[in-house]
Amino acid sequence: MSQDRLQTDHFHVTQGLIAQMLGVRRVGVTEAAGELQRAGLIAYHRGELTVLDRAGLLALACGCYAADRRLLDEQSASS
Repeated sequence: MSQDRLQTDHFHVTQGLIAQMLGVRRVGVTEAAGELQRAGLIAYHRGELTVLDRAGLLALACGCYAADRRLLDEQSASS
């Protein structure tokens, strides 16, 4: 969703901020980011995140992403 809103493949976001946005512990974000990097989906270093394979990320995302994306599109269309 951050990539959608920022409309770029590269942005600054800390693991602490991601943890806060998701309501999870930072260590969980660290583990997930490592898995996504090993899978070649993202590059992450010192708060700089680059999406390398958006299609791959979308394939891993739950149905919540599609629902959130529709809501974002509807809000954008109405403004």
